[in-house]
Amino acid sequence: MENSYLTDILLPVSLFIIMLGMGMSLVPNDFKQVVRYPKAMILGLFGQIIMLPLMALALISLLNVSPMVAVGVMIIAACPGGTSSNLISHLARGDTALSISLTACSSLLTVITIPLIISLSLEHFLSTETVIQLPVLKTIITLIVITLLPVSLGMLIRHKLPQFAIRQERKVNAFSGLFLAFLVVAIIIQQSTAVKAGLIDTGLTVFTLNLVSMFSGYLVSKVAGLNSQQATTITVEIGIQNGTLAILIATTILHQADLAIPAAIYSLAMFFSGGVLIGLRKYSNKP
Repeated sequence: MENSYLTDILLPVSLFIIMLGMGMSLVPNDFKQVVRYPKAMILGLFGQIIMLPLMALALISLLNVSPMVAVGVMIIAACPGGTSSNLISHLARGDTALSISLTACSSLLTVITIPLIISLSLEHFLSTETVIQLPVLKTIITLIVITLLPVSLGMLIRHKLPQFAIRQERKVNAFSGLFLAFLVVAIIIQQSTAVKAGLIDTGLTVFTLNLVSMFSGYLVSKVAGLNSQQATTITVEIGIQNGTLAILIATTILHQADLAIPAAIYSLAMFFSGGVLIGLRKYSNKP
């Protein structure tokens, strides 16, 4: 995916709109979940920020994937949950308030953790002949502009114009899913040769990571004594990542379209696993 109108303008603007929509779904009371359900919040944030990247690193080592695929997998693992995780958690009869709070809190934390994880990944996996450097300051500023700023602005709109914000929520969720699907298709078409060449190791790695992360999220939630709704949300929040943000980092900040392929394939995997979870929860007798 060459630097183009899509990666330089449409992608950042669309992500800004998506995060603005997420902000419009938030009220200050949502952040009280941190105090109200500290165990669930701590477990969810630990799973997203620490456990998922470590699982990705373990799978990369176990499956011995190529360096570029390894970095691409670490990028998607470093990203927080997105609006898709909130929607899937809601449809799967999870704790929606907890899901929104986790997504918001992880988006704040990953402004710092994303540059750290990606910088270490580039240094660890790529040889000295393959020079890809992450502009750390630019990355932090970009993440602030396209995540923290629109979320804060969205919360302000929700406070000032609550009915307007509520009416836009469904539209933004639909836009988020459709735009991510468009990005995935665009990457697969434009990088068809690279996708075909690396489909086996890339597909196996990201599909395994998605399934293992969701299973691990559910397992640790139940061991910790969380209820079914909270466990469902933790499962979703650890397994459903912000694919749009991962693609933006790969194509717009690092200018490496190959690094976006794992994020694109992971996006396919997470919607499949999310759909299965929704189906299982729909027919479950548990609340």
